[in-house]
Amino acid sequence: MSEEVRAEPTEEQQENTVSDIAATEVVSSNVVESTEPETSAKADTSGEDATATSQPQESTPDEDSQKPEAAAEEVKVSDPSVTDEATTERSEFPDTARAEEAATAATDVTKEETEVTEAKDATATVKFQLLPSKQVVTIASPINLTVQQLSVQLAEEIKVSTDVLQFSHDGKPLSETITLKELDVQPNGTIRLEVTSSNPEQVPLKSSPTREQPGTSDVITVRLIKESNDYDDVVVEIERYTRKKPFLGGFRHKFTGVEYHHASAQTASKITIPTKVEKFTRDCQTVFEKNKPSQTTNTTSTQMTKIGCYVSTQHDKVIIAGRYTTYQEYFERQLKAVIVLQSYFRRWQARNVVYELKLDRDRRLKWEQDEEIKKRREKDTRIKKEFERRMNPKTKEDFDLLYAALEKWRLEELGHINEELDGPERKAALCALLEQETQLIASIGRHKLEATKDSKEKTIVRFLDKAASPKRWKAYDGRYTEMDTQFTIRAKEMRDIYNSINMKYLTQDERLDVLLTLKHTVKEHDCKLTREIIELIDREADLLMRGVSETNLDGLRKRISTLFLQYCKNPLFNPEAARLLKVPQDPSTLRRDIYFCPSANQYLPSTEFKITANSRAVGKCRKVQELDNAARTRQDFSHYRIMLRNLRRTEESYGDNSKIAYLIQEKDLQYLVENVWAAQSILSAWDDLYDLVLVRWDKDEEWSPWNCILLTKDEAMSHARLDHLHEAYGQVFIHKIKNKHTLARIYFSRIPGMSEQLRKKTTGSQRLPGPGKVVGTNPLNAF
Repeated sequence: MSEEVRAEPTEEQQENTVSDIAATEVVSSNVVESTEPETSAKADTSGEDATATSQPQESTPDEDSQKPEAAAEEVKVSDPSVTDEATTERSEFPDTARAEEAATAATDVTKEETEVTEAKDATATVKFQLLPSKQVVTIASPINLTVQQLSVQLAEEIKVSTDVLQFSHDGKPLSETITLKELDVQPNGTIRLEVTSSNPEQVPLKSSPTREQPGTSDVITVRLIKESNDYDDVVVEIERYTRKKPFLGGFRHKFTGVEYHHASAQTASKITIPTKVEKFTRDCQTVFEKNKPSQTTNTTSTQMTKIGCYVSTQHDKVIIAGRYTTYQEYFERQLKAVIVLQSYFRRWQARNVVYELKLDRDRRLKWEQDEEIKKRREKDTRIKKEFERRMNPKTKEDFDLLYAALEKWRLEELGHINEELDGPERKAALCALLEQETQLIASIGRHKLEATKDSKEKTIVRFLDKAASPKRWKAYDGRYTEMDTQFTIRAKEMRDIYNSINMKYLTQDERLDVLLTLKHTVKEHDCKLTREIIELIDREADLLMRGVSETNLDGLRKRISTLFLQYCKNPLFNPEAARLLKVPQDPSTLRRDIYFCPSANQYLPSTEFKITANSRAVGKCRKVQELDNAARTRQDFSHYRIMLRNLRRTEESYGDNSKIAYLIQEKDLQYLVENVWAAQSILSAWDDLYDLVLVRWDKDEEWSPWNCILLTKDEAMSHARLDHLHEAYGQVFIHKIKNKHTLARIYFSRIPGMSEQLRKKTTGSQRLPGPGKVVGTNPLNAF
């Protein structure tokens, strides 16, 4: 059947058959040629990589229009049977095969020529680093240029002779005949060459000002991503263009004067070629309007079926007119939509506000709970500490607390006895009360002896450590410098000897070594004290040699320790002790800060006396006052001492050179709290002294007894946040505060330092007014 069809074809069939055979041959040739690369590429990479490395071929517009058909034919040729038939048919047409082989050979020759041309035209970026200035000159040149040709280009750039240029790469000199390609420079690559001068003194290498470039990179690498997710790295050289940037608006810094311009295009504008045609004339710039009717060449027609024109109705839509909406109806519908949106937005906003209020409420409750727990914990800690102080008193404040508690108990018992008993029963109860009070005082005395013993040992150790401490001062950089002198070294030796002779559980040889060291130390000075110490040392050494037990030597050792302590406190033997004694050794110093206490019959420094607001003289020393307090008044000033310490710490935080807070003492503060403020908060009447604080009434003025207010800690924090007192408090309350300030001013004006501050505040003068005169405003009406 096939032979019959081929035997008698028509002319059109012959032409179609020839064209089909030619297309089939082209497809078969493509398949045959692509079969071998795919087979060889499978050993190394996948078929897609082998296909991707094939060289792209230029195609004509006719070939581009036939690409979909060719692709379809290639898909069909993937069948093995079709490929075999196409190969067989190709062998039947030798002329066509020879033409295809010739075309293939021509294509290979074209590829080789293209590769040679690309190799010749391939360029690289050469960076010349000029030494020793380390300037960099960048030039783009072909990779087949030699070093000698590069030197000519560089010499033109930096305006020097080629004879003085010497090139090196990675520290190795380069010959003039070597090329960039021989230095393993790839096309579009970058290489850095070091350039030095053979005569650097007369011909230094230096880039011209036009070649100076900023510190940015002059070569960048751009990564191009293809559709197949592959990418190529392309090296792009940045050409420095020295044209002036056009001003497209900007601003100038007021202080530095630097001008900042808005961004402009990086590409240079197109240069306009001047012509001889005159353009800027009145005739060119004037517009002449003319009205002229015109008729189009093609007439329009409706899109409907007619003779010779068929319009399909397949995609037509039938539109039926609906109900007409008036403007009022449209506006009402829009208003309803707006109301719905507003209601939802307001609901969302209200929900957020309620959520924030709930969070604030929870935080407030949590804060109040934490504050309550904190206050309860502080109170428990204070009570526990106070109980520990009463059970194991160690300091003077602890014994004042015990005596105050004893006096409080005695007054309570005395009140019960006076109310409930009378006659002989009352006298018997008073005798029993006196006996119990005597026993309690004796118990307190025993605790006091133990505490005195411990404190005495600590005082001795502290005295010896201070005497042996090196000289210390602060440098400008905040660090401290220490220096040992001959006197501090002497004091350190005495401290070590004193600690050694008081050590226990030493062997006989060790004890004898310590006594021998002590003997040689005190032997340097011959006096009654040293002779007595040496005699006691010899006596103990003799008893130790005879085997006397250590318990029998305790008294002797205590005498040696006491006498050696006197030796250490004597400035003649220990010069560093002179600055630590209460009474200085210099008679001229005695006349300045030393006062006589008639009760103790001693001369003491001024720091041992307490000066109160109503004092006219120095009075009794601290020790006598403490003894009088334990015997008669039995008052506890610990809470006032804590209150005064907090007051001074608060005034120090203001940093406004406050002075009056450092003039008053515990007794002055006690009078201010108890007599003026009635020992309770002026706002809430809270009477726990441990929760009360004295703060400024007007925070812009210095603290003083006439510028303060007694509040709790929470109330003081709220008061400190107020800016306008007359707006926060009522007039009656403010008048009450001013009355208390007046009482405090009258009492505390007797203190010399406070009187000066008060007169400066009220009269504006440092001088005191004379008798019968009132200078300035009345002190009672101040503030």
